[in-house]
Amino acid sequence: MDRRSFMLTSLAASIAVSAESKCLTGDFEPLGLHKKSLKWGMIKEEGLSVLDKFKLVKDLGFDGIELDWPNELNEKEILEARDKTGLELPGVVNSLHWKKPFSSPDPAVRKELSDSMIEAFHKTKLYGGTTVLLVPGKVDDKIRYDEVWERSTAEIKKLLPEAEKTGIKIAIENVWNNFLLSPMEAANYIDQFDSEMIGWYMDIGNVVRYGWPDQWVRILGKRIIKVDIKDYSRKKQTDEGIWEGFKVLLGDGHADYAKVNVALKEVGYSGWGSAEVSGGDRVRLKEIADRMDMLYAM
Repeated sequence: MDRRSFMLTSLAASIAVSAESKCLTGDFEPLGLHKKSLKWGMIKEEGLSVLDKFKLVKDLGFDGIELDWPNELNEKEILEARDKTGLELPGVVNSLHWKKPFSSPDPAVRKELSDSMIEAFHKTKLYGGTTVLLVPGKVDDKIRYDEVWERSTAEIKKLLPEAEKTGIKIAIENVWNNFLLSPMEAANYIDQFDSEMIGWYMDIGNVVRYGWPDQWVRILGKRIIKVDIKDYSRKKQTDEGIWEGFKVLLGDGHADYAKVNVALKEVGYSGWGSAEVSGGDRVRLKEIADRMDMLYAM
């Protein structure tokens, strides 16, 4: 080996050791899905306090819980449970956006959602999270596609200053709302705001009915700030109906998490995956945690 080759080899080894050390010391996180969360409403074990539910989720190997806002939970109990268990609260899901959508023609309805979002920013900051999930509106036989785009865009622009003030990002999710039906359109929707305070909450299973999740991931790229974990069976969709497609265990559908994982790493995603499937008791939640580990390892 000549001197130049020796120096290059030594440099590469040094970089590898340095990178490994940083991972071990927590200076940066590995690429891809590596944190497991679930939605609060999935915890169905009976007779448990808030703290006991947190302990259960921690014991099963989850790293965090996503709460809804508004919620009727005792704030002090939530914060104490978080601190005692070490579980994180990575974000909240706005639970008002279906009943009071930004697509509504009524300004009073839109204001209710806007006020709820502002409250959610502050609650998320208190919880120590980083995002509020938002469905921006829904297209139907009474509300046109362009109207949903225009109204939701205008309302979200009003929210961005408060998002910047709190440091909490708005995460737009792909759902079956007849809106933002392609990754190209979704990317354009996010880009129009020209703000780092809005991004995409990538729901893997929701795409499978009309697309391929890994394609969405590659096109949306750095816009993806959180990921929902679920699966979907095209066979059950064909044989039993479109909603039946979700009634499949994680990994047994057509989401193809092996390809999703590769795509997420390629675009530089690192962090949370939050299960959004039917919950249950300890046994069911353990199954979900184990299957998430399986998907992450693909």
